[in-house]
Amino acid sequence: MHQHPILRRALILLVAASCLPALMPSCAWAVDLMDQGLDFSDERGGFRLVSVTGTGTVNDPITITEEVTGPNDPILIIRGFSAAFGNRIASFHTAAFAVRKIVINRTDKTWRSYRVELREVETRHSDYSDGLSFGQNASISDDFTGSSVFASAQRINEPEDSITYSNGIVPPGGKAVMQFVISDMSPIHQFYLFQEPAEPISQLETPASDRREARRGMTPPRRETGMPVE
Repeated sequence: MHQHPILRRALILLVAASCLPALMPSCAWAVDLMDQGLDFSDERGGFRLVSVTGTGTVNDPITITEEVTGPNDPILIIRGFSAAFGNRIASFHTAAFAVRKIVINRTDKTWRSYRVELREVETRHSDYSDGLSFGQNASISDDFTGSSVFASAQRINEPEDSITYSNGIVPPGGKAVMQFVISDMSPIHQFYLFQEPAEPISQLETPASDRREARRGMTPPRRETGMPVE
């Protein structure tokens, strides 16, 4: 049966429109914490930034809620950090703030660990020279760092700045709450929080000398890697 040219063109446009959602990547968007001068973005994909609230103090941490979807590991981009932001945790750093991170597992995998890493430059690890860290050498960091799900938190200061939360399970649809502080002796406008949820092929026991056990209820491990043991 011969179709009218206008009808045929309309059908082609309708089919093309129906295919667009499958061809387009998921839309990334940014949440702005305008009153704090910070901007948090999920523009790299792999997760959806749901909300950001709080002022950054220990009693009112900046609370970041995310839905991790995969397949790529999340990279949270934070912009607007500066000396003018100030130190919200009363440590010796030029600028610092407390973070509570709520991560919802929207993948089909069960997580048994969750690693976070700070970087000033996306393509290389952050070392001692750049000043960015998870509150390195500050007792408030020890007192605040912990998780509601993962019983252990291993912090590495050199040659990178990372925390690996482990000894816990986050099934699909479940969530984990993690706490840490972010500090910088010479703050720059933009930095990155790399994230790596994982289900290890083989679960290796962390040596007792390197493991810091967290108490329940977000109470932190007591010692960080590289620090003297009392």
